[in-house]
Amino acid sequence: MKKIRVLFICTQNAGRSQMAEGYLRARYGDRHEAFSAGTNPTVVSRKAISVMKEIGVDISGQRSKSLSDLAGEHMNLAVALCSSASGLCPFYPFADKTIHRNFPDPGALSGSEEEVMEGIREIRDQIVSWIDTFFSEGKLD
Repeated sequence: MKKIRVLFICTQNAGRSQMAEGYLRARYGDRHEAFSAGTNPTVVSRKAISVMKEIGVDISGQRSKSLSDLAGEHMNLAVALCSSASGLCPFYPFADKTIHRNFPDPGALSGSEEEVMEGIREIRDQIVSWIDTFFSEGKLD
């Protein structure tokens, strides 16, 4: 059975898209091939690595990638992970289908270290819940 190729896109490819890529690979890697990239990639967030480790998913080996690194790579689905506050959603032209999912930007969180970490956990949980619903129901099969 050929795996469904899924690309998660966000701006920096540091938090949301990295968490989504790692979780999809860990939970549904038998049916899906997960990728992530950004329009302005930086580095994978240490805080994202930490909150994913809390749920048993290791993303420490992942690296931030640019959309141009994947230029021409066919994807069955591109998921633009946007912040409703920014109004901007990246686009990937080599996907059969593109959907937009609004999740807050972890990089925009402020407050104490614990408040920021709690905010990132909430974003992680939102992403995990959406992936579990969307991908477990086989909406792409």
